[in-house]
Amino acid sequence: MVTINNKITGDKGELEVIKHVECPNCGRRLMLLPNSYPLYDVQCRGCFFRAQVKSTNGSKPHDVIRGAGWDIINKVLKSGALVPPLIVNFKWKEGDKQRQEIRFYPFIKKTNLCNYTANIKSRERLYKMFNYNLKGMKFYVLYEK
Repeated sequence: MVTINNKITGDKGELEVIKHVECPNCGRRLMLLPNSYPLYDVQCRGCFFRAQVKSTNGSKPHDVIRGAGWDIINKVLKSGALVPPLIVNFKWKEGDKQRQEIRFYPFIKKTNLCNYTANIKSRERLYKMFNYNLKGMKFYVLYEK
C-alpha cells in the first residue's frame, strides 16, 4: 500500500485550487502564500481575500476535516478575529472515474472547531490540534469534475 504524506497531499491540493478556482470575492486569480504562513494558504491577486485550504485524497465530501495546531487558532480567536474562510479540495474515485469537488465555506463558527490532543509519535509528545465540523455549514461549490 502506498502511503501519501499529508504535506504532499496538502501542497498538491493548494496548487489545484489556484489552478481551478478564481477569487470568490472579485473573480481574479488566487496565489499561494509562503509555506508555514499562519492561518492562510492562498490569497487573491486583486483584493484582500485570503483562505485556508484543506485537501483530501480518496474520500468523498464529508463533514469532519482535519484542521491544524490548536494553539495558533485559539490565540487568534481570543483576540476577536474570525475563523478564516475555508476552501476544501475533495478528490475521490467513483467507479473508473476520477471525481473532484472544491468547496468554499465563507463563515465557520468558532463552535464548529473541535480541539483534541494528538500523540505525535515522530515528535514523541502530545500536540493540541483541531478538526473542522462542517455539518450543516453553508458552502459554495467553486469547481467540480
